[in-house]
Amino acid sequence: MAAMPRLTVLGSCGAWPEAGRACAGFLLSHEDFHVALDLGYGAAPQLFRHVPADRLDAIVVTHEHPDHLADVSALGRARHYTTDRKLPMHCTRGTVRRLAAMEPNPAPAEIFDLHDLGPETDLGPFRLAAALLPHHVPNYGVRFTTSRYTLAYTGDTGPAPQLTDLARDADVLICEATLQGAPPDSPRHLMTAAEAGQLAASANVATLLLTHFWPGSDRAVSVAEARTEFSGEVLAAEEGLMLNHA
Repeated sequence: MAAMPRLTVLGSCGAWPEAGRACAGFLLSHEDFHVALDLGYGAAPQLFRHVPADRLDAIVVTHEHPDHLADVSALGRARHYTTDRKLPMHCTRGTVRRLAAMEPNPAPAEIFDLHDLGPETDLGPFRLAAALLPHHVPNYGVRFTTSRYTLAYTGDTGPAPQLTDLARDADVLICEATLQGAPPDSPRHLMTAAEAGQLAASANVATLLLTHFWPGSDRAVSVAEARTEFSGEVLAAEEGLMLNHA
């Protein structure tokens, strides 16, 4: 039987990294193809433990907040000095502007082969689809599929009806769970752990991977709150955690 994709957690914090951790970042690997999903503060050194900069095949950045893209600049520098090949990057236009502000020379377009998130496309062995979700800045949830596997990732988002289609029947749903307890008043730009559990249940997800934890929060509380709404597997993202689903 052919190997299934492997998901590696590079960073799990929102806003800023706790000591010894990193902000949002994931690595999805399949058939010797490696794609990074976001690279926030501290995520690049975690990435390089698994894949050298010149061996990465693509990167997807959900939105322009620095806890999701700051270390894309580090990746760009590493690529600039180790390979002449442009790296495909699917992202928002705001992401490109922020990267250019951090490092205008070389410009992002000199290092990355830039693509707008939104249109469905093939990315190595995966089919990549994206959905615009509510956040303080344009944020796209993304969905990666093969014939036997589906991964969905929300980036940062408040509750939205399109989340159910994004996550439907996913083997793994990486869901932002910044908040604990009762949800705040509208407008909503972030989710509670219980809402992440509700989404996983409504979308018939196999494994719910909670992420984007507010620094200092008790992650066991978030897992417990999600489990009140979802009877499937619930995990807290931890740097270095690897998931292989058969």
